[in-house]
Amino acid sequence: MAGFTHVHRAVHPALRPFVGDLSGYAYDGEPPALHRGLPSQYLTLVITMDEPIGIAWPGESPGKYDAGVGGLHSRAVHVGGSPSRSGVQLALTPAGSRALFGLPPGELAWQVVELDEFLGPSAHRLVEQLREAPSWESRFDQVERALLRRWAAPPANGVRAEVDWAWRRLRETRGAVAVQELAAEVGWSRRHLTDRFTTEFGLAPKVAARVLRFEQAVARLRRRPGLRLADLAAELGYADQAHLTREWQAIAGCSPRQWIAEELPNVQDPDSLVAAQ
Repeated sequence: MAGFTHVHRAVHPALRPFVGDLSGYAYDGEPPALHRGLPSQYLTLVITMDEPIGIAWPGESPGKYDAGVGGLHSRAVHVGGSPSRSGVQLALTPAGSRALFGLPPGELAWQVVELDEFLGPSAHRLVEQLREAPSWESRFDQVERALLRRWAAPPANGVRAEVDWAWRRLRETRGAVAVQELAAEVGWSRRHLTDRFTTEFGLAPKVAARVLRFEQAVARLRRRPGLRLADLAAELGYADQAHLTREWQAIAGCSPRQWIAEELPNVQDPDSLVAAQ
């Protein structure tokens, strides 16, 4: 899509356990009235470089954030209602939540919180530095330096080994392992695993599995927007195309084809994806 730039850079090796992705975006003209913030395995940190960004759960009025932290969730949030046109975005792993904020990700689930509630004045300084930086490369450098300073000492994990194992297994299988099987592998009852997992991540393991499978569907449609939905459903283990579509309606609030038509050019036009410079 003309007028939209999406810039990506791999993060510093020391940050890779905590940050899954580091990117920047900019619209030359007006931003879209609505962009869906889709659920994934990551928490999201967005730092704007102009006006506060509007973020809202469906049916609610948007809050405005200069630097907003969004926790794990299983329904799309609505991003819009703001003249903000550019910013830097980080995908934080659950371990990143503990490292950066000192909190399990479950305490941030289904919320968007201003970064200064965790980092105080240093969050304001980071926002100002990004707005003054002359290039994407220097903005990414500023973000990495801020994170490396905060994570100078390796943070304590704090996660029960059984819960961490269950999360890793769900990620490795892209949500294709049954909760009962996970419970058997860690030696817990299904109910106990569900309770502990939900406390840590804010999503029950069955819900997390749905999100992980949905995330795979999103990734494949980004790469191949013309992919037949029946083939996509079969590849990812959905019962059929109707099952896939129902999941998209429940999670994204629209059908896969509606999402492609309305948003795919905005969020990832192959011609707009460039290296940081």
